[in-house]
Amino acid sequence: MTVTIRPRSTWAAYVPRHRRGHAAAPPRPSLNAWDPVGGVFLHHRGPADAAATNYSSETDCLRDIAAIYAEDVTGPCGDISFNFLVCRHGLVYQGRGYERGEANGDGAIDTIDRNGGFYAIAALMRANHTAGELMLRSLRDLVQHLRDEAPRRTGTRILPHSFGATTDCPGNLLVYAQPGSTIDPAAAWSGTADLNVFAAQRWVNATYASAPGYLRCLEDGRTGWQTVLSLTQGLQFELGITPTVQNFGPGTFTAVKNRNTLPAAELNPNLVRIVNAGLWCKGYPAGTDNVWTAESQSSLERLFRDAGVDYGNPGWPHICKGLLRMDQFRLVPGGDLTVQRVQQRLNNRYVVSLGIPAMTLVPCDGRTSRDLQNGLLMAVQYEVGIPLASINGYFGTGTQAGLKAKGSVVPLPADLRYLFRAACYLNSPVPPDVSYLGADLDTDQQTDTHLAWLRAFQQFTQIPVTATNDFTTWAELLVSSGDPARPATASDGITEITAARGQALFAAGYRLVGRYLDEHLPPTDPYYLGKALKPGEPQAILDAGLRLFPIFQYNGTVLANFTYDKGYDQGTIAHAKSVEHGLPAGTCIYFAVDYDALDADVDSSIKPYFEGVKAALAAAGNRYTFGVYGSRNVCTRVSREVGATWSMVAAMSWGYSGNLGVRMPENWSLNQIREYAFQTGWSLDHDVWRDGSDPGVSTLDPIQEA
Repeated sequence: MTVTIRPRSTWAAYVPRHRRGHAAAPPRPSLNAWDPVGGVFLHHRGPADAAATNYSSETDCLRDIAAIYAEDVTGPCGDISFNFLVCRHGLVYQGRGYERGEANGDGAIDTIDRNGGFYAIAALMRANHTAGELMLRSLRDLVQHLRDEAPRRTGTRILPHSFGATTDCPGNLLVYAQPGSTIDPAAAWSGTADLNVFAAQRWVNATYASAPGYLRCLEDGRTGWQTVLSLTQGLQFELGITPTVQNFGPGTFTAVKNRNTLPAAELNPNLVRIVNAGLWCKGYPAGTDNVWTAESQSSLERLFRDAGVDYGNPGWPHICKGLLRMDQFRLVPGGDLTVQRVQQRLNNRYVVSLGIPAMTLVPCDGRTSRDLQNGLLMAVQYEVGIPLASINGYFGTGTQAGLKAKGSVVPLPADLRYLFRAACYLNSPVPPDVSYLGADLDTDQQTDTHLAWLRAFQQFTQIPVTATNDFTTWAELLVSSGDPARPATASDGITEITAARGQALFAAGYRLVGRYLDEHLPPTDPYYLGKALKPGEPQAILDAGLRLFPIFQYNGTVLANFTYDKGYDQGTIAHAKSVEHGLPAGTCIYFAVDYDALDADVDSSIKPYFEGVKAALAAAGNRYTFGVYGSRNVCTRVSREVGATWSMVAAMSWGYSGNLGVRMPENWSLNQIREYAFQTGWSLDHDVWRDGSDPGVSTLDPIQEA
């Protein structure tokens, strides 16, 4: 990284005339030992000073550097003591440059002399100033220059002047004066830190370091799970829970509930400070210490409103738990106001008023999510008559029976009607861009728009088009598997399809069968399944009146199974195996992601794997296309971002995060909704085959003899 360092002459014009020649001249080498192998020390300009400059102009900065020179030139260094100086405008100035400075103080760091082994970098800011992006980027560029390009290159340490010294320097730069911070070129750029979060992190670590079970959080000025869980441990300690643990569980919730004290009436100053810290971590302004301020109170009341909860003691334990989690209760960019209203209603009625034990506050960020889908399902369970203590968010036989009875009446009771329409809204839009109107949530009328959306949804998901709240529609709205007992015409499995088995499948109503192209394990391996398509098997499938769709899966159950190289290799093998079995050009091969891959996994590994598959098939002439098997989220992202032709949804895994709060992919062709024993010793997956989608293989090319 090239950095522009302005020479001494730029500020020398502002020193007294009789010293300008010396100030402008290149720095003279020091007679003291100098080898900056340690790294850099960061400094600032000292305490707040009403008479000092605010550095509003570059001239202010140049004058201040000249003032530093005037203070230092008569001292032991005989020159300005800093090597480099950086201003708020992002400009870097030469001080002692690559020669030894004398600003770091006496002593050593691990035998490396503070002045003889470290560069000294001064930020032109006082204790009442904060560093902006321009200054931070220039500090980062300067550090990289000193590591990689300088005549005397430095080590990787970034230390505050206060490290090992009695000083408050570098003030508000302290959060950045550490390896891994945003000014460390070895770490990703992360922007400016939140100084109030940083203060909370330092306080909680210092205060509860000796508390049983306490785990320190990173002191980086950025809210994260480490920080809120450390604050949770502080809360537990103050409430008499020991050892402390990194979980706001039932014991912590009960302790907060039994204390029955809102922060405004709290007499324990540490508890007040924990709430203040939690508010800052949530992005709400509050007090900066153990005093409950008017701003603290206003922010807490705002948090109650944002969560949809009435201010007061009944809601406080729930709010306290939400405060010490990473859930967001304000509308985020891209969030939907109607979704937020649904979230707030769930919190008010089902979490606080009714007190469903298994239910916690739903984030109110306006975005669909796993938490929202779980909360909606638990609310439905209550409304169809599941006892409070039995509500668990599981789409089991009791919930299904309740929906078939109370959930399928017309008209629905008011609260159940709202939940049904909320579920419609959360599954909207459906192709070809039919959106559910938010206004239809708040009416009991069977509006034309409500009915039109229902028909479009039922048609898209290939369930009976009834335009009613029947069980099958409820199930499809609530869980990815929908009604697992509904008819389907496709299946897949690991068992060879012989002529007899093909006839049995046809007689049971199946018309399409999925089989695996290969298996990576040898028959001698204890985990060998014998799942690979056998020679002549494709013809046996077709002779039974069935069609075939090919699946490729070498394990595929953990993140490590997915890399670009593995995708390329497996794409190459899939092509060869397809040709070997005579599968015609245009056949879609489904490559499997057989676990609950998160978005981070998709970004880091799943997408590169499919890019490898895509490249391999292209290198082989694009005879075959590729599809994706996985959760709704995996299928949607791989299809949109890599170009999968068709999606086979792992819908029976309805608890996958990638299936909760995620709409059906537009290009779905197969929806795997149930696994069952078709015959003794023969299990298969029951797949809904979408009309007009992947036609499967209905003819075979002649197989060339070797």
